[in-house]
Amino acid sequence: MTHDFFQSFILLTLVTDPFGNVPIFVSALSHVAPERRWRVVVRECAIAFGLLLLFMFFGKHFLTALQLSDVSLRIGGGVILFLIALRMVFPQQGGIFGDIEGDHEPFIVPLAIPALAGPSALATVLLFSSSSTLDVAVHVIALVAVALVWLVVLLSAERMQRVLGERAMIAFERLMGLILTAMSVEMLLAGIRDYLKTL
Repeated sequence: MTHDFFQSFILLTLVTDPFGNVPIFVSALSHVAPERRWRVVVRECAIAFGLLLLFMFFGKHFLTALQLSDVSLRIGGGVILFLIALRMVFPQQGGIFGDIEGDHEPFIVPLAIPALAGPSALATVLLFSSSSTLDVAVHVIALVAVALVWLVVLLSAERMQRVLGERAMIAFERLMGLILTAMSVEMLLAGIRDYLKTL
């Protein structure tokens, strides 16, 4: 059981990638009042956690009801991540997520979805939903632990930026953009390969 917990914990940490999301959160929260940023981080982490938990238990039923496949989820998510990655590598006016008003506060998209609860994470918890009752309980505990990691890392995001400096964070953001580009293309190709298998 302990082995299953750590395996699930590591897998969920990798697919949600809280450390890689630091530049995304810092950029998205730059237009939010400093005293509200921690509340936004907590809210977005809670939304992402709730969505992953729902998908863990009801994801397959939801996709079946909408006549959607995990293939379409992977392809669509890959396209969205690719567009975000391009903005990270080639900065545009308005930042990663386009022009936003000075008092704009991100809600659900893009922080909770797809930054944390992205297609890879959703596909992972969908696989968990087919496990036994005991295994699902272990997966839920692992998800709770990963959500705590999100909070610790993302609440410290601005502090990390101050310590590393603006130039280092810009370089880190572009590096993560390159990595995210490769991940999104791989996700898109994997979705296309899975689709071709169904023909």
